[in-house]
Amino acid sequence: MPALAKFIFTAIALFIILPHFIRIIKDYERAVVFRLGRVLEKPKGPGIIFLIPGVDKVVMRSLRTVTLDVPPQDIITKDNVSVKVNAVIYYRVMDPVKSVIEVEDYEFATSQISQTTLRSVIGQAELDTVLSEREKINSALQEIIDKQTDPWGIKVSIVEIKHVDLPEEMRRAMARQAEAERERRGKVIAAEGEFQAADKLKQAAIVIADHPMALQMRYLQTLVEVSSEKSSIIVFPIPIDLFKVFMEKK
Repeated sequence: MPALAKFIFTAIALFIILPHFIRIIKDYERAVVFRLGRVLEKPKGPGIIFLIPGVDKVVMRSLRTVTLDVPPQDIITKDNVSVKVNAVIYYRVMDPVKSVIEVEDYEFATSQISQTTLRSVIGQAELDTVLSEREKINSALQEIIDKQTDPWGIKVSIVEIKHVDLPEEMRRAMARQAEAERERRGKVIAAEGEFQAADKLKQAAIVIADHPMALQMRYLQTLVEVSSEKSSIIVFPIPIDLFKVFMEKK
C-alpha cells in the first residue's frame, strides 16, 4: 500500500511539474524563449521543446496569415472631396523574435500604421484616381505598409481598398456627369452616322449622274415599296424619260 501511494504521489507530481519542462508547439506556431531575460537567437518549434522552470519564459507567435480590417477613415482627397475609405490587409509574422522584441504589440501597431498610411495615400490622390486606379493605390499602400512593418518581422502581402463612400451631393454630381457623357456619346454617334450616310449618298449621286437610267430604276423601286400596302392608292406622273429609250430606237 505505501508503494501504491508513492506511485500515485509521483504521478501527480509529474503531472503538475511536467508541463513546466515540456511544451508542445503546433506546426503553425513558434516559441520565442527568454532565458534569464535574454532571448534565444532562434525560435523553438514545431514539436516538443524542453524548458527550464523558473529560468525560461515563453512567448508564442502564430505564423498564419492574419486578416486585418481597417475601419472607415474620413479623408479629404487632393481635390478637396470628403470621402470615407476602408480597406483589408493580409499579413503574417515572418520573424517571431523581432515581433516580440522590436514592438510591444505588433497587431495594434500594424493596424495603426495601416490607418495612417491609408489616410496619407488617399489624401494625395484625386477622387477620379481613387475610383479608377484602384490597383495602383493598392500597390502603393502595400509597399509603404510593408516597408514600415518590416523591422517588426511582419510581411504585408496584400492590401485592398474595400469601399469608397462618397457624399450624397457628390453622387448626384457624378450621376449628372455620367448622364451628360452618355448624351455626348449619343450625339457623336448620331453625327458619325449622318456623316457616313451623306458620304454614301454622295457616291450614289455620282453613280446616278453617270447612269441616268439608275434614277428611273430607283424611282420604280420606290413605287413598289410604297404600294406594298393594299389600302394605298398612288397617283403619280409618268416621267417622259421612261419613254425616251423607246423613242430613240424608232
